[in-house]
Amino acid sequence: MDWGTELWDQYDIIEKHTQSGLELVEKYVKFVKERTEIEQNYAKQLRNLSKKYNPKRSGKDEPECRLSSYQSFVDILNEMNDYAGQRELIAENMMMNICIDLTKYLQELKQERKTYLLDAKKAQQSLESTYKQLDSSKKRFEREWREAERAAQYAEKTDQDINATKADVEKAKQQAHMRAHVAEECKNDYAAQLQKYNKEKNQFYFSDMPLIFNKLQDLDERRVRKVAQGYILFSDTEKHVMPIIGKCLEGITKAGTNVDEKNDSLIVIEQNKSGFERPGDVEFEDYSQGINRASSDSSLGTPKGPMDLLGKNRNKNFWLFSKKSKKFTPDRIMPTVTEDFAHLPPEQRRKRLQQKLEDICKELQKEVDQSEALGKMKDVYEKNPQMGDPASLAPQINQTSQNIERLRGELNKYETWVAEAGVRGDTLRYKSHTFNNNGAHDLLSPDGAHSDESTPDTSQAIYAEFDDDFEDEELTAPIGKCTAMYSFPGASEGTISMQEGEVLSVVEEDKGDGWTRVRRSNGDEGYIPTSYVTVSINK
Repeated sequence: MDWGTELWDQYDIIEKHTQSGLELVEKYVKFVKERTEIEQNYAKQLRNLSKKYNPKRSGKDEPECRLSSYQSFVDILNEMNDYAGQRELIAENMMMNICIDLTKYLQELKQERKTYLLDAKKAQQSLESTYKQLDSSKKRFEREWREAERAAQYAEKTDQDINATKADVEKAKQQAHMRAHVAEECKNDYAAQLQKYNKEKNQFYFSDMPLIFNKLQDLDERRVRKVAQGYILFSDTEKHVMPIIGKCLEGITKAGTNVDEKNDSLIVIEQNKSGFERPGDVEFEDYSQGINRASSDSSLGTPKGPMDLLGKNRNKNFWLFSKKSKKFTPDRIMPTVTEDFAHLPPEQRRKRLQQKLEDICKELQKEVDQSEALGKMKDVYEKNPQMGDPASLAPQINQTSQNIERLRGELNKYETWVAEAGVRGDTLRYKSHTFNNNGAHDLLSPDGAHSDESTPDTSQAIYAEFDDDFEDEELTAPIGKCTAMYSFPGASEGTISMQEGEVLSVVEEDKGDGWTRVRRSNGDEGYIPTSYVTVSINK
């Protein structure tokens, strides 16, 4: 069933229905826009909430940050931030896939509907114009026919009049004949206009308007189908992010299960244990023996108790709970932070000193490695001047030597403080073999030249440590291949010679010092300049 057949006479109803359908689409688009605004505001509020309760960068080093309950709360805030991102994604997808798409489609429908209604009006106007011509020809025919009848009656009356002359009778007959001819022409014109109107009328009601109504029906059905897809997208858009939202909620649940109250208690102990002994009993002071005690402190005087160990604070009670005062006093000034952490309780001081010592050792190891690398590079430049100027390395060598000396001074200083703090057992062996032997920095003078104070053959001292590594370690699996672009003599100990075009196995990548460790098929290993080869690492 179609509108052109069933609703051929309901133009106004069809026009009103299609307009109402377009208004429904507009209403739905506005509804989705308001929904996206709600989602965006919700996401914004969630992000602000997460940001508000998230720790600042300056507060991330606070002791409580290590607690599992605190870390889980941070994880929850991060998950809420991700959840807010998914709400923003819902708003964005709804705006793109529903609002913008439907708005564009709605404009196309409006233009198409306007065209069809304009065609209908043109057809209506054409039919009305034909009808006006028909009506005009009909009225003319009616008027001329009456005139012809009157002329015929006048001619007949004149012919019967005995007083009328022959000329008058002839003239009346001619006038009647002319009027009859004109009336006949008007009749023929009226008949032609009537035929034309009936033809256009049939064309209007059986062809033109049904076609336009059917087009409007197709437009309306497409509009209904499109808005139905928009309804489905409204749900699918949120369903699409549900798995990710579910993961966010699972992350929040996991954060709750990750809280370990026992471990938190251990962390609190580790962070705050002072190492002090509990205060002993307060000694009895016998004022009745004051005279004798003045003459002989050892006769009747009581032995010194824990309060005597407090020095100038001996008259102050050692309270477990500190008394808080709202009024600011000098006693409430925080202790000055010192380099040796003496302001901390013994246990905390030991831990901080050990941590600081480990950091210095790591930094010193990096500088020693850098010094060794510069020494090897300088040796290669001296033997192969085309690769570079050895003097260009002098500033870097000087700086590295100064850094090593500075770090060694700090290392000795902190080792002394660690010893004073009474670290129990062999907690760390801070002076490694690399630092205690005649390392690379001992072999280089401040101006970058080799020193003669260490060993006769400086190159052997530089690469002795690498030889020890080769002897002690088992053969490691190659991690790639390399092809020599130039020949390399490998005269220094620890290096290996190669010929141009030779293919070697890569055992260890360049760590930034300009050298790559390789192996021949016969098992010989050594270092070669990285710039001399093209390296291909296995993936």
